[in-house]
Amino acid sequence: MNLRSKRRLAASVMNVGEDRVIFDEEYSDLIQDAITRSTIRGLIGFGAIRAAPERGISRGRLRAKSKKLKRGRGPGSFEGAKFARSPRKERWVTKVRALRWRLKVARDRGEISKDAYRLLYKQVKGGQVRGVKHLFELMKEAKAR
Repeated sequence: MNLRSKRRLAASVMNVGEDRVIFDEEYSDLIQDAITRSTIRGLIGFGAIRAAPERGISRGRLRAKSKKLKRGRGPGSFEGAKFARSPRKERWVTKVRALRWRLKVARDRGEISKDAYRLLYKQVKGGQVRGVKHLFELMKEAKAR
């Protein structure tokens, strides 16, 4: 009993791969008689043909590999000086970008005036602002004025 064409039809009707199509053995004679897409659809509704659940991809091997890779990452294996690994300038640029973004959001929301924005922007540029928390404190002060 060759059901290859039925399997192909059922797969295209159900939008799954041919490997996922499962025929119920009890309805083999009905399945063999089905030659159109509509009859296949009827059999799917009837429960004679169904799709197997999707198979996932096991992450077990990856988990084992990542456990191995975690070893030997202590401070003894660092190569390069502190500022060779993350240069001062990169840290500065990251900080300034974050601060300027916060300022822009606050100005757009109307939390600070344009004058306060300009003043704080210059302070950020001059390196007077230590971080985001410090910026928020300065924004509160600017609001109070």
